[in-house]
Amino acid sequence: MHRRALVIGGSLGGLIAAHLLRSTGWDTAVFERNAEELASRGVGLGTHAQLIAILRRVGIVFDETMGIKVPKVVCLDRDGKVIAEQPTVRTMSGWARLYRALRDPLPPDKYRLGKSLKRVEQDGGGVTALFEDGTREHGNLLVGADGIRSTVRGQFLPTAQPQYAGYIAWRAVLDERDLPCEVSREIFEFYAFCLPEGEQLLAYPVPGRDNDTQVGRRGYNIVWYRPTDVRKLADLSTDATGRQHAAGIPPPLVRSEVIARIKEDARALIAPQIAEIFVRTRPFFQPIFDLESPQIVFGRVALLGDAAFVARPHVGAGTTKAAIDAASLTDAIADGDLETGLARYQRVQQPFGTEMVALGRQHGAYLGAWLKPEGERSTVERERSVADMLHAHDARSDQVREIVNAHGLSRHF
Repeated sequence: MHRRALVIGGSLGGLIAAHLLRSTGWDTAVFERNAEELASRGVGLGTHAQLIAILRRVGIVFDETMGIKVPKVVCLDRDGKVIAEQPTVRTMSGWARLYRALRDPLPPDKYRLGKSLKRVEQDGGGVTALFEDGTREHGNLLVGADGIRSTVRGQFLPTAQPQYAGYIAWRAVLDERDLPCEVSREIFEFYAFCLPEGEQLLAYPVPGRDNDTQVGRRGYNIVWYRPTDVRKLADLSTDATGRQHAAGIPPPLVRSEVIARIKEDARALIAPQIAEIFVRTRPFFQPIFDLESPQIVFGRVALLGDAAFVARPHVGAGTTKAAIDAASLTDAIADGDLETGLARYQRVQQPFGTEMVALGRQHGAYLGAWLKPEGERSTVERERSVADMLHAHDARSDQVREIVNAHGLSRHF
């Protein structure tokens, strides 16, 4: 029986879904709204055992070229001294490295760029995607994997909107060859934390700009969380022409004076080794949101990844969550009974997504509450010790595994 799936969204979640569906006999095509390849987008990306297992399931071997193993976590004080450390077992990859591994094996005619979805139509014969360019595609199943600003979700759940968490993440990455030698020797191989009051910065090695993991060709990635009220966010999101970008300002449009201020703050607030890296880059920022969808299946349409649930990034499991969604969906409909399979997917992935969002909120509580009056903050929201930070880092993979096991999802790996 011929079965065709339309995957809306060509980022990592959509690509993983496409590979898994194809592996079970579905004729699958991916439709990406952007007109150009996405390979240059994204920076560092954390991995979990579940993601690695699902990649292997679709034939992608997660070897030493896919990421960089870090042996130790260190916390640096304002003067750059190591005030705490602990061993770790983590592999840090890059968004672009996984994108290329997933994108390249797909036949060219199964990944279509410049296909911006206009709306979805359904009837007894299947589901049809109508695109802004006037074309139509028909299939048996449509997968909404089009991210936090999902057009698919917007049609079926217009009131389900991402909620701003009260803080932003400044991001920066620098080529290893551009790092000062003494800084590289001190921290490059480690996962590093800095904890300015009310803030949190993490930094770690990632594959380089050509997805290279060889020594000398890697990159160093920085993520700096800073509480930011909505009025200040509006100013930061306004470009030099005065246009405000409410959904997120493109990195090249961040005003030069904004860049200058954040670099001054880096010199004043964070460990000098990290600041030295940060000021050599052109950083950009992302507002942090989360989202819970009250429903993820609508007839022959299923949402996954950030189109369904957006968890804050502190657990480092956004791509892992999307991969688990894709595996659960694929296996739920594998026996050919689409209606029953989609009902199963809804039943299992809805609570899974809700718990992942709750876990992200738990890890981000300290940051999100910093704008509240001090008397309104709970103890957890008021205090964040170095020991707490290291414990949270060490526990997050276990917490993801516990949620996965609680919902019986480990069978998909």
